[in-house]
Amino acid sequence: MPTNRAQLFLLAYDIADPKRLTEVHRTVRRWGVPLQYSVFLVPTSPAGIDGLLSELAGIIDARADDIRVYPLPSRLDVLTFGRQLLPEGVSLVGAAPTDHALASLVGSGSLH
Repeated sequence: MPTNRAQLFLLAYDIADPKRLTEVHRTVRRWGVPLQYSVFLVPTSPAGIDGLLSELAGIIDARADDIRVYPLPSRLDVLTFGRQLLPEGVSLVGAAPTDHALASLVGSGSLH
């Protein structure tokens, strides 16, 4: 797989220390869309996710903290239940191949 092709990654973390937790959250938020407090959708390339993980390695305590990254397929079927992230009337903009999957994951019914 090309290291510069954009794709979606699901990143989740469990950080033991509140100070590190805040720093990890702020860092990951610059890269992705929060689906839940510690679960993010990160649209980037494999090289980009490596860069993010390298940045996070400087923040976490690998003996106490856990970060997991799951590459998502380009054709993605998503089922959601309960409250969705985006309020009614808010949609994502774009035509990239990852936009439909991104919209599905964050609860937006359409792209404009």
